Amino acid sequence: MGPRPINDPNAASRAKPPKNIKDIPRFVKELIGGFFGRLFYTFKLVWDTGHWILILLLFVSIFTGIMPVVGSIISKDILNGLQEVISGESPAVFFGSSVLLLIIFFFVYRILNQLVHRLNTAVTRIAGEKVVCHVKTQIMNKAKEIDLASFDNPEFYEKLENANREAGMRPIHVLSSTFDAVSNAISLVSYIVILVTAPDMWWTAPVMIALSLPTAIVSFSYRRKNFMYMRRRSKDRRQMNYYADLMVNKDMVKEIRMFDLGDTFTNRYEEVFDKYYGGVRRLVVKESIWHVFITLLSSTVNCIFFALIAFKVFSGEIMIGDYSLYTGALTSIASTVSSLIGVSATVYEGTLFIDNLIAFLRERPTVVPSVKTPAKVNFGQPHTIEFVDVSFAYPGTERRVLEHINLKLRAGETMVLVGLNGAGKTTFLKLLTRLYDPLEGQILLDGRDIREYDVKELYKLFGIIFQDFGKYAVNVSENITFGDISRTPDEKAIKEAALQSNSADFIEKLPNEYDTPLMRIFEPNGIELSIGQWQKLAVARAFYSSSDILILDEPTASLDPLAEQEIFNQFDKLREGKTTIFVSHRLSSATIASKIVVLEYGKLVEEGTHKELMEKRGKYYELFSTQAKRYMD
Repeated sequence: MGPRPINDPNAASRAKPPKNIKDIPRFVKELIGGFFGRLFYTFKLVWDTGHWILILLLFVSIFTGIMPVVGSIISKDILNGLQEVISGESPAVFFGSSVLLLIIFFFVYRILNQLVHRLNTAVTRIAGEKVVCHVKTQIMNKAKEIDLASFDNPEFYEKLENANREAGMRPIHVLSSTFDAVSNAISLVSYIVILVTAPDMWWTAPVMIALSLPTAIVSFSYRRKNFMYMRRRSKDRRQMNYYADLMVNKDMVKEIRMFDLGDTFTNRYEEVFDKYYGGVRRLVVKESIWHVFITLLSSTVNCIFFALIAFKVFSGEIMIGDYSLYTGALTSIASTVSSLIGVSATVYEGTLFIDNLIAFLRERPTVVPSVKTPAKVNFGQPHTIEFVDVSFAYPGTERRVLEHINLKLRAGETMVLVGLNGAGKTTFLKLLTRLYDPLEGQILLDGRDIREYDVKELYKLFGIIFQDFGKYAVNVSENITFGDISRTPDEKAIKEAALQSNSADFIEKLPNEYDTPLMRIFEPNGIELSIGQWQKLAVARAFYSSSDILILDEPTASLDPLAEQEIFNQFDKLREGKTTIFVSHRLSSATIASKIVVLEYGKLVEEGTHKELMEKRGKYYELFSTQAKRYMD
């Protein structure tokens, strides 16, 4: 889990603008508190990635803050030294003079600047890659513990999309900009000291700083507006990504080409982009107009100050080197304040976007043990399962997919779930495996509510093939061993599982047999399997697993009848001594079950053996007879 910041990271994004003068202190407090909370979080994120990153960036920031002032002072002394030689105040000797020594110092200064600049670039690039890896890992770890229900929630996808976007270089850019601000602050203070100690020039520094305040207000205001616009338009970005990804999705390209959907999705992408781009353009144009006006005002005042300093040279009050130092200080104050405002605004905006990452990492799972000390699962034995008045509706919907389900499966029994599409069969399995929690009622495992068990232990209890089984871009052996990742890969067990799933024949004909990479995503010699071959590999995963409860959701849907019969023959051996549940639209497989459960529109309408339900002549009889008649005809 991600570290939790001391201050509330969402404070700035939730801070409501003040309605009256009394609200201003509260607003400022929330704004500043939220900013520093998120900034602290970013520092902690980079510190956890590598302590050396912060140490090196701090060194670079101090160095780059001091060195411009050092360079200005050296340049002043060189010019003043040359003026003294030209005016005859110093002997006209170059070699061995102080001017030559200053020139040498100046070039050493320039070399050091270049070296530190290169160091800064290298550290930023290397650190950026490390931070990206660290943040991506945090996102992946969070994704594996978040409730499955979260993936049905559009708001969750907004957080996920925002978090993935911030997993790039944003944290290191925020940190780098923060240290740039430190450098600028050091330079600013040094140049102010130079002007304050100059004869009759002390007042120019506060004037230049005051002229920069409007720039600060505009920059911070538009950084926040940009952030709020990006947050409001998260749906637009997801839609653009969706339409763009459809056009390059290898699984969709055939259908898109055949149905001539390319122009449709391209046009929809452009329509969403036009709406999104219009808002961005308006923000950029308005901000630019403000900055142009402020720049003209600042430049005019700067020109007047330059003329004033030049007059002091003409009147003999100061030397040419002093003119270079003071005008350089004025220019540097203006540019440093501008840069300080710019990087501060960047940091502020960056921390607002980091808020997206924090919001995602602060997601908490609700599918957790309901008791302080979770119960232990008794592995290696048959198990009883009981649904007690269970009802369920997917998050954000009101329609109940399952309603008041009551049934009991005794240890070692085989149950077949029967029903038309949408009857609730897959949802039943998701509740049983605790991928979701029921809206009402209880699910008992060996007489105990499944919410009282350790979730990871509970998952190990089930060997399951879902209808939308996974297809992994790894080799054949790994695809099979994913059935029980906690088990040390066993070549003999892998081949036995392939044989039992009827997949050994096609595997042994592949170029590298079990070491053959699958899918042409990473490897040029990757093999694309048919859907039926993929399904056989999914079945092999179930055979490789040594789970106590076997759950099969349409495990043979893409297989021909002969292959299906061979696999069911193997299942008869596999399910010995195990509690087994499977879903199949081919009702011939239901005849082997000790219990058949018929679901219709989320309700349990029939329950019994094949013989009992056929004699009852109800829904099951209708489904079985219709299917049998079609085969006979």
